[in-house]
Amino acid sequence: MRRCILLIGLCSCAWAQENKQALETVGHIASVMLDGDTCLQIQTPRSAKFATLKDARDPWRAADNYDVHAAAFIQTKKTLIRLAHLCKETCDVNLWMPSAGQPGRVQIVIRNVHEISQFWKWGDMDQPAPEEMKRVLEKGEQVVVQGKPGMTSVLSPIRDSLGAVVALAEVVGQTAADPRENVK
Repeated sequence: MRRCILLIGLCSCAWAQENKQALETVGHIASVMLDGDTCLQIQTPRSAKFATLKDARDPWRAADNYDVHAAAFIQTKKTLIRLAHLCKETCDVNLWMPSAGQPGRVQIVIRNVHEISQFWKWGDMDQPAPEEMKRVLEKGEQVVVQGKPGMTSVLSPIRDSLGAVVALAEVVGQTAADPRENVK
């Protein structure tokens, strides 16, 4: 029995390492494939303004007023979906950007099909940037995060045509998918 448990544990560790490497590879590809200039065009100025306004009487104000430029949004969303198909296991590739006019804050611009993320909190349009995201945005490094049990995220920088990091891709997978995790 102990040998069986040990074998299962070793297989699980090997799977986790293989999965992490696959996510890192997709993260590198995302850094090359995603166009930072296009990402900067996704959210409308009106939407960016509402994203920073808080209203105690209407906590969903930012989400209700989230507007995008369709061409930039669709092009980027399709690329994110294609990138997710490079993973053997179920994964998502989400797009995060700094919140306009709010240093130290980020917002999720595009979530994908499985709605997997270590960082997104249901209903939040923007939030304080976790240290790992700050590192990616400030230093342009790819960062691996294994904060939630059974979940691995690879955060990869997205650059504009001048080489500035303007966004990041979260390539995320989990050992046991929970289809109801983000359903409220």
